[in-house]
Order: sequence, then structure tokens, then C-alpha cells
Amino acid sequence: MRKSDTMQAPGSDQAAINKAGLTRREFVKSASGTGLALAAGTGLSLFSGQAPAFAQSRELHILEWSSFVKPADIETDRQAEEFGKQEGIKVRVEHINANDLNARATAAVESGAGPDIIRLLSNGPHLYAKGLIDHGDLIQEVGGEDIYQTLRDAVYVDGVYRGVPYHSGGGAYVYRRDIFDEVKVGPPQNWDDFMAVGTKVKDLGYPIGQSLGHSFGDPPGFCYTFLWSFGGSLVDENGKVSVDSQATRDSIKYLKEFWKAACDEGGLAWDDTSNNRAFLGETISCTLNGASIYFVAKNNWDEKQNPFVWKLHHFLSPAGPAGRFHTFGGQNSCIMTYSKVQSAAKNYIRFIHKDENFEKFFVINNGYIKGVVPKWEKHEMWSWDPALTPYRELANYGKHIGYPGPYDRRASEVFAKYIVVDLYARAVKGESDDSVIKWAADELKNIYS
Repeated sequence: MRKSDTMQAPGSDQAAINKAGLTRREFVKSASGTGLALAAGTGLSLFSGQAPAFAQSRELHILEWSSFVKPADIETDRQAEEFGKQEGIKVRVEHINANDLNARATAAVESGAGPDIIRLLSNGPHLYAKGLIDHGDLIQEVGGEDIYQTLRDAVYVDGVYRGVPYHSGGGAYVYRRDIFDEVKVGPPQNWDDFMAVGTKVKDLGYPIGQSLGHSFGDPPGFCYTFLWSFGGSLVDENGKVSVDSQATRDSIKYLKEFWKAACDEGGLAWDDTSNNRAFLGETISCTLNGASIYFVAKNNWDEKQNPFVWKLHHFLSPAGPAGRFHTFGGQNSCIMTYSKVQSAAKNYIRFIHKDENFEKFFVINNGYIKGVVPKWEKHEMWSWDPALTPYRELANYGKHIGYPGPYDRRASEVFAKYIVVDLYARAVKGESDDSVIKWAADELKNIYS
């Protein structure tokens, strides 16, 4: 390299070049190559002492769900602003309905433009792997093999980590202690207990509320775990369709009886908000949910005007013949291949995973979300409110939606088509066991074959 290529420019000119990380020759070449020019007569210079225009307009755009715990969104935005000041970049967080994330992700990958980080749910990285960078270095920094296996499986695609789990979650049953006390029963430990409890509270006018509609959270969260608890599965560990089994038939038989004896039968048309409204409207006594119902009651709490919150508590999914199960999934920070600010995006992920930052987010969620490594199960927060303590144990019973088979894009397609939900919904509507099992098996074979 000739001396003239690296000669220091006077004043602020060389500082501007150094800030851009270029030699003077490289800078001029870059500017001319992109057609960068100044209008004659403006009296402006490329080296006016101001940061280059491309540096001024740098932005990190993050797309994620709109949390059911609104203070969590506020904390996310606050941390994004704090990071932006440290990194010297504008950070914009866009919160949208969780059911719309896949559509936005599809559009971004297909067009090669959009948010720099999309926080994909569950094993979404398997669906959009071609549009996501390798996150292997970040995985090791966040926790490596300490990260729950289910969460690692969700982002590990063909030997490459296509995202970083940020936090995890699942549902438990929120119930009215006063109503359960009135019928002299406690939280059920198994499905036989739940049948007895449900029958009594429905006779009292406060049935169990369960969603069986097409919505991403509560309906599949119930149906997958219900099937597994009876020993059934959609596919086996090798991905071979296994839904036609005695265990599946046993579960269908039980749910038909449970649905009529214990449940609000309008749940066939419910989505993830319907059971929340029903519970807070005091028309049901129990429902599978994240902790959001409890938080709504608690955030509107007034000891004299709203004693409702004191009536609420939670229990884990009842055990079946094969044991107790919970769906357990993560929200994954995924950097897009088209992003022009990948370095800043990686630094943002490092920033939110610092213990002091994640702890703030974790505590504000107050049990609605869990960490991605076991150490967060030991946090003192879990002892602050006994009504929320059961959520701490979810990871110990958590399985992914492809269980016991692979957690790949086929599992996501099954999930997206609501096959397990419709298996049970069609059954409680009156279709024969043979009919609904054959339908489900055919649908699954179309995907797994």
C-alpha cells in the first residue's frame, strides 16, 4: 500500500473516514460506486465534520409479540432504548399479535426485507431457516448445553443454530379456590380427580372452560398434553404416524365424557382470549392458561373493591396413565440474513441476556415467563406469590409439539393445521372414534410421508 493511501487528512476529515472503518481511497471508491454525489452549489462537503448519512440512519428493527403482560412490553422497549444509546443505533421494537408473526416472517424471508430480528415462537426457526443466520456463537454465550433441551431443539436446524431462545413458557390451570372450596375439593392431581371436580363445579354453574378452537396457545396446549398423558402420540420417535392406537382411543373416550360432564361446551369456538374473558366474567371456575388471567385480576387489585384476586390459584396439568405433561416452548431471537446491522443485532441479544437485564424482564413478568436455563427456577421471585409458584415446575414436565418425534418443520405444519385440536373437537361434536382417527392419520401421513 502506498503512503498516500493512508496519509492522515487534516482536521475532522480523517476522523470521519476512520469512523467508517475505511481508508480514504476505499471511502472515495465506495462513494462513487454507489452513485453518492452532492448537488452543486449547496456548500456542503462529504467531510463536513458530521457522521456519514448511512451511519446516521442505522436502525435495528425488532419484531415480537404483544405480550399479555403489558409491563413486559414496556420493559422490552426500555431496554431497547438503553441498548441503542450504548450501541449508537436507533432501536425500534414492533409488538404485534402473536398469531400474525408467521405471516410477517414469511413475507420478510420471501422478500428479503423487513425486521432485523424476529422473535419466532416455538420451533419457528425450522420454518424459516433459510432466512436466518448462524447463531452458534450466541448459543454458547447464553448457556450452551445448560439451555433446556426442548428449547435447543427448537432452534437447531440441520446442525446449525438458527436462533437464540430468549425466554420460555407454558400454561397451567388457574382456578377459583372459593368455588372449589364450596364443593369441598382441592386441585386435582389426575384426570379422574378432574372429572369429579369438574362435574361438581359445573353442577354449581361454574364449569371448566377449555378452548378447542383454532388459536395458537390454549387449544393445542391442552390437546397435546392430554394425548400424551394417556400414552398416545401423533408420531413415534422416528416420525412414523402413530395416532391410531388404543391410547388415543382411550383419551377420546375420556374427553367426550369430560366435555359433557364438566366443561362449557361453547369452548369449541373459543380462541386464546375467550377463556380469559369467561373466567374474568365469572362464568367458569377453571381453565388452562398462562398466568395472564391472574395478572389482569391482580393489576386491577384493590383490597376492598376487588377481592377477586385472592380467590385465584394455579395447579399443574393432571396426570394421566402415562404421567404429567406440559407443552413447553420458547420465544427465539432470530437474526435475518438480509439484515444490514447483524453485528448490532448480535450485541442486542447479548445485552438482553445479561443477568441484570434479563432479571428485570423476568421479575416484571412475575411468573408468566420462565428462563431458558435452570438457574432461573431458583430465583427468589417464585416465593413472592404462592399463587404463581406452580409455574416454576413447568420445565420439568415440558415437551415440544413434535414429541416424541423430531421437532422439525413437519411438527410445525401439524401444529399450524390444528390436527390434534381438530381430532378432539370433531370427536366431542359427535364423530365416531374411527372416523376422527382415520382423518387425523391421513392428515399426518400427508405431512410425514
